[in-house]
Amino acid sequence: MTANSTPAVVQNGSFLTLHYRLAGPQGDVINTFNDKPATLSLGAGELSPAVEQRLLGLSEGERVSFDLLAGEAFGERNPEMQQWVARKLLNDFGDPDEQYHVGDVVQFPTPDGQGSYAGAVVQVREDGAVLFDFNHPLAGQPVTFEVQIIGVL
Repeated sequence: MTANSTPAVVQNGSFLTLHYRLAGPQGDVINTFNDKPATLSLGAGELSPAVEQRLLGLSEGERVSFDLLAGEAFGERNPEMQQWVARKLLNDFGDPDEQYHVGDVVQFPTPDGQGSYAGAVVQVREDGAVLFDFNHPLAGQPVTFEVQIIGVL
């Protein structure tokens, strides 16, 4: 940015370098302020649509904080997003000697093998089957979103 130009403004499709913090009632879930900044492309689905919407119109260098209502940032909790996974499938998917404990977060590959998604262990049965919650950890909760826009391309 030169002395005479105005700061770049975030638009849909902008490539951003930023620091951000997502926090729920139990505290921070993600916080990059004490680490390397994040880079993302707005509109690519890397943040929830409600969070991305808050970034539109912000200027390079701006630091703001938003409070989002329960369920606004990551939707409501969906009971159908809790699924039992058989021990055989877990063995095929990962380490057969893996021990699962309530609260553990496990990464699963997407069906196309191009990405992954996470599930949190809710319960482990005697037969080794595991109940996973695939809801976002902040689903159904109020969220504080703090952001500092470092660069906009």
